[in-house]
Amino acid sequence: MTTTLVMAIFEILLIGLLVIALLVLGLRLLYPLPPLEPRPASFAIDDTDDTRLGRAIAPMMAQHSGLSGIYPLDDAREAFAARLLLARRAERSLDLQYYIWHGDISGTLLLDEMRKAADRGVRVRILLDDNGIAGLDMVISAFDTHPNIEVRLFNPFVIRRPKAIGYLLDFLRLNRRMHNKGFTADNQATIVGGRNVGDEYFGASEKALFADLDVFAVGAVVSQVSADFDRYWACGSAYPSACILKPTTPENLVVLAAAAEQAAAIPLAREYAAAVADSVVRRLLAGNVALEWAPVAVMSDDPAKGLGNVEGKANLGSLLAKAIGEPTSEIGLVSAYFVPTDAGVKAFAEMVRAGVAIQVMTNALKTNDVAMVHAGYSHSRKPLLKAGVRLWEMKGADPDKRAKLKFSRRNTGRQKGTIFRSSGSALHAKTFTVDRKRMFVGSFNFDPRSLRTNTEMGFIIDSPVLAGRLQDMFVDDVANIAYELRLAGRRLVWIERTPDGEIVHRHEPGTGPLQRLVLAVLSHLPVKWLL
Repeated sequence: MTTTLVMAIFEILLIGLLVIALLVLGLRLLYPLPPLEPRPASFAIDDTDDTRLGRAIAPMMAQHSGLSGIYPLDDAREAFAARLLLARRAERSLDLQYYIWHGDISGTLLLDEMRKAADRGVRVRILLDDNGIAGLDMVISAFDTHPNIEVRLFNPFVIRRPKAIGYLLDFLRLNRRMHNKGFTADNQATIVGGRNVGDEYFGASEKALFADLDVFAVGAVVSQVSADFDRYWACGSAYPSACILKPTTPENLVVLAAAAEQAAAIPLAREYAAAVADSVVRRLLAGNVALEWAPVAVMSDDPAKGLGNVEGKANLGSLLAKAIGEPTSEIGLVSAYFVPTDAGVKAFAEMVRAGVAIQVMTNALKTNDVAMVHAGYSHSRKPLLKAGVRLWEMKGADPDKRAKLKFSRRNTGRQKGTIFRSSGSALHAKTFTVDRKRMFVGSFNFDPRSLRTNTEMGFIIDSPVLAGRLQDMFVDDVANIAYELRLAGRRLVWIERTPDGEIVHRHEPGTGPLQRLVLAVLSHLPVKWLL
C-alpha cells in the first residue's frame, strides 16, 4: 500500500469523524435538555396513621417498637397482587420508583390502578427511569393532565424516536440509569426488591419468566424508604415528564381504562384475582398475617451518581461492605448478573482463606437474558473455583411455567426446600446472606454497572430466621435447580443432579457450538466496564 493511498484513507476517516462530530453537535444544539427548574417541590405525606393501612399496622408497631415487619414475596402472582392491593387501599399517597415499566398486561393493570387511586384523591408520584418505558409516552403525558398525578423521568432522552440516538449525543449521562425499585402506599407499607413492572416479572409472559424476590415491609423502615424516594424525586436527574414529552389530552386516560378493562378480561386475570383474594395486604388489613420483625435499614446510592458526581466510598457497594462488616463463617449470594471485578475475585479468595465458606448462584448461559454479561462473568469462573468458591448456575425451566422462588415461612427447625424452588426460566433475584445473621434484598447486582454506573437500593435485614432460610437453599435445594461448576484439570465441567444420578456436561449446558463461539468472541471484547 503506497503512502499516498494511506494518506487518502486517513483523510477520508478524518473527514468522516469530523462530519459525525458536527452532526452530534448540531443535534445537541437542536435538542438540548430543558431547564430542570422550576419544579414543584413535594415530600412524603407523614400524617397517615388514620388511614386503613395505618390503623392496621399501628398495633403491630406498638408491640415491635423500632423494628420492621418483613414478608418475602417469592411468588410472582402474589408480588403483583400485593402491589395491586396497596394501590387500591391507599388513601393519601402512592410513591413509585422503577427501572422498567412495560405497557403489557400487568403494567397496564397497575397503571390503571394509579389512575383510579388519583381519581379518588390519592396523590400519586411516579419516578421512572426513561430507558425502560418504551411505548408509554402517551400514557405518561396523559397522567400529567391529572391534578393528582406527577411523573418524573430519570436521565431522560430528549429525542424520543429513536432513543438510541441519545447515546450518541450524551453517552456519559445516559449510560447512567436508575435501577431502583420501590412501591410505597400512605407512607405505611412498601415493597422493595428485584422486580420491575412487566409480565415476565409477575408470571404472565408467554416468553421468559423471571424467578425473583421482593419483600413487603411495614414499620420503621417505611419512613426511610419515603425519605430516600424524596431525595431521588428532587435530584438533578429527575425531570418532570411534561418538560420532555409532547402534551396530550385527558381523553387518553380513557384509552388506558379501556385497555385495562380488556386486560382484566383475559383468562390470566382470574389467577391474578385469586392471588389478590389471598394477598398479604388483604391479610394484613384483616389482622392475620405473620411478619418477621427485625431491624431493617435502607441502603441506596446517592442519586447524584446518576450524573457521575459520587465518589466510590459513597456508592452502595461500599456502603454494603461497611454495613456487613467482616464475614466469619459463610456467605450465600444470589445474583442474576454476576460479574465480579478483579478486586472482587481477590476479596472472595481472601475470605475463603480466612475460613469463610462462599457459595454463589447466578444464571447459566442458556438462562441469562444478556449474553454479554455472561461473557464478562465467564472470565472469573476458574479463578473463583481455584480460590475455593462454590459456583452454581441456574438451570431454568420451560417458559410456560410460573416464575417462583419458594421462600418457606415455617418458623421452627431447618426444613427441606426452604427457598428458591424455581420454575422460572431465568434468575432475576439479587440477594445475599452473611453468617446466617443478616441478608440483603434489593436491586444491586454484583457487576461493574451496579457498582459504578447505575443507582441501586435495597434492604439490609438483621434476621437470623430469614438469613438462615436463604443459606439453607444452598444446602437443601440448589443442586436440584442449578448446575454446579467444577474444575477438571484446566477445563470447566457442569454437574447436573438428576433422579437417575449425576450428568457431567463438558460444555455450557443447553447450548450449541454457535452459541459457544459467540460467547468466546464476546468474552474477548474490552467491554467489561459497561456490564
